[in-house]
Amino acid sequence: MSREVQSKIEKKYDEELEERLVEWIVVQCGPDVGCPDRGCLGFQVWLKNGPILSKLVNSLYPDGSKPVKVPENPPSMVFKQMEQVAQFLKAAEDYGVTKADMLQTVDLFEGKDVAAVQRTLMALGSLAVTKNDGHYHGDPNWFMTKAQEHKREFTQSQLQEGKHVIALQMGSNRGASQAGMTGYGRPRQIIS
Repeated sequence: MSREVQSKIEKKYDEELEERLVEWIVVQCGPDVGCPDRGCLGFQVWLKNGPILSKLVNSLYPDGSKPVKVPENPPSMVFKQMEQVAQFLKAAEDYGVTKADMLQTVDLFEGKDVAAVQRTLMALGSLAVTKNDGHYHGDPNWFMTKAQEHKREFTQSQLQEGKHVIALQMGSNRGASQAGMTGYGRPRQIIS
């Protein structure tokens, strides 16, 4: 059963999206981050120790406020690598990525759901393009722009005019009743 589930999860991984994300990370962080081997495993190994993700999220913040400390040498101990990924997740959440779009550390570290890693990076890129604060580098067409709030202000006279609109434009329940309605299913049979 678990093999079938893992197979379904692996089918969600998008190799074209991987190319776009790698290109964005290299443009955003600089060429010193290198490039991964093609494919799901190469992408996962490239990101799993955390410094590349940390550099990515730091590059989206202004110079004075980098939320994640990036070690000079990549951490070699497993718990330090997972801690680095957890710091990335905290910084991404502070940046505005929703919990629904967040990966779990284990998704990346053990390669359980690398598609979730892609989802998180897509959400981060979309937010960066939407904020348009000058910290995003790359083609803005790589990511979708999130909807912005469009608050409307109405004057008191406009609100009064709205009260005179015919109510039928909003729908009607005229003639609606429960006459003739019965409950679902068959009635209870009581035989004595």
